[in-house]
Amino acid sequence: MARHRPARGLRRGQPGVRTAPADPAVPAHPGAGVTTVLVLGGSGFIGGHVRAALRPHAALVCPGRRDVDLVACDVDELGALLRAARPDAVVACTGRLDGRADELVAANVSVTAKLVEAVAAGAPGARLVRIGSAGEYGPVPHGHAAAESDDARPVSEYGLTHLTATRLVELAAAAGRVDGVTLRVFNPIGPGLSADTVLGRVATLLRRATPGGRITVGPLSAHRDFVDVRDVAAAVAAAVRAPWLPQRVYNVASGRAVPVREAVRLMAEAAGFTGAVREDQPPPGRSAAVDWMCGDISRAARDLGWTPSYELAESVKASWAAMGA
Repeated sequence: MARHRPARGLRRGQPGVRTAPADPAVPAHPGAGVTTVLVLGGSGFIGGHVRAALRPHAALVCPGRRDVDLVACDVDELGALLRAARPDAVVACTGRLDGRADELVAANVSVTAKLVEAVAAGAPGARLVRIGSAGEYGPVPHGHAAAESDDARPVSEYGLTHLTATRLVELAAAAGRVDGVTLRVFNPIGPGLSADTVLGRVATLLRRATPGGRITVGPLSAHRDFVDVRDVAAAVAAAVRAPWLPQRVYNVASGRAVPVREAVRLMAEAAGFTGAVREDQPPPGRSAAVDWMCGDISRAARDLGWTPSYELAESVKASWAAMGA
């Protein structure tokens, strides 16, 4: 598989994970010696691939919603789950993409707050790896690759709730209560693509269309940084197994922005669709205010030894093929 070009600031041959602890107040992490990982949200798009990436390295505990409803449960219930599992790491592939503000707060902020408290009390030596979102950044200047040190100015309730959750993990880590980290995932694509994403919606339309027909979508001129979900899972595995983490937020992206129109063209090509794509629908509210998004991945390359492996065309083809079309 061909690799992406390195993002700005990323050089081939940069050193991988360091081995000296950044904060002696945080409990020691076993690094590559991780034996048990608790995966929350393991049945979702990202979670399923995270399970596949971690399975060769550790025993997995993957409770479903019947076992624990993260929104409805309290800290004591989560703590009991953690004490029973005795994990070396907890991976939270949880959260909500849309809905009312109170629903987003409950799923993205409150769940994270409960997880921080439960890990601190029930599994104090476990690393908490949380899936965040590029939506935390808000508008980014055209041509700029967003870095973790940039000011975050989310323009949606979704982005704001994810940013709040990220801050909660950062505060707990700074206080030495939890060895926590957030991976800010950009636009994930690949096998099992969610229908809630722009390419997922396009794929659904293409499945229903005749080869020479017409589909109608929203504006496609925005630039997005699409990252393969299998690369996301590899980044999670790297964060789980790193001996220590000098930072508490890492971008997980391809490092390259492309017009959404180009990604849709690739999807249509994979589907054998030769008809018209009309951009007559209104843009989705969650991302309408952001016309450019690209992630600087040099921090993840330096500290986690991670860079993406899949090209966009590869990921789009895999997304379409996995739909069984």
